[in-house]
Amino acid sequence: MNTVKINFYTKIDCPLCDKGKAVVQELANEFPVELIEWDIYKDDELLELYQVMIPVVEIDEEVISYGILDKNLIRKRLLEKTGVS
Repeated sequence: MNTVKINFYTKIDCPLCDKGKAVVQELANEFPVELIEWDIYKDDELLELYQVMIPVVEIDEEVISYGILDKNLIRKRLLEKTGVS
C-alpha cells in the first residue's frame, strides 16, 4: 500500500473550501495519504495559479479536482495510486 501526497490549496473565509476540505478529510480517513494544506494567499505563485480555481486537490503534482470537488474522481485516483481495494 503506497502513501500518496495530497496538496489541498485553499484560503481563509472560503465556504466552498471548507466543504472541499471535509471531502478531502473524509477520503484521507479511507486511504494512506499525507495531506498538506496550502493557503494560496501566503505564496504569490500559488495565488497566481489557483486564485480562481480554489479549492484545488493535487495528487502527486497533478491537479485532480477543483471548485466543487468531485469526490468520486478523487477516490478513483487514490485507489489507483495507493492500491487500496
